[in-house]
Amino acid sequence: MNYNLILGVLSGIVAQVVTFYQLQGPLKYNFLKQNFWFVLLWGIPISYLFTTSVRNFQHAFNGELWPGRLIGFSIGTIVFTLMSNFIFEENINLKTWICLGLSLMILLVQIFLK
Repeated sequence: MNYNLILGVLSGIVAQVVTFYQLQGPLKYNFLKQNFWFVLLWGIPISYLFTTSVRNFQHAFNGELWPGRLIGFSIGTIVFTLMSNFIFEENINLKTWICLGLSLMILLVQIFLK
C-alpha cells in the first residue's frame, strides 16, 4: 500500500475527529460551549490536517484530486456516524447503515480500483 495513501487516511481521520469535537462538542460539553475562542482556534490545526491529507492523496493518486475527495467524504461519513453514536448515543438506523455501506464501498473503490 502507498505510504502517501496511509498518511492521507490517517491525517483525514484525525482531522474529522477534531472537527467533530469542534462543531458538535459545544452541544455536549460545557467547557467547549463556554470557551468559544478556544474552540474556534482549533480551525488552524484542523486546516493543516485537511491540507496534509489532500496533499498526500494527490501524491498517492498521481496528481488526481477526485480519489482523495471521495476518500475524504467517506472517512467523514464513517467518523461522524461512529462519534455521534458513541458520544451522543444516537442510534444507527437502517438509513444510516445504508449510507455507511455506500461510504465504505466508495472508499474501497477509490483505494483498490485503478
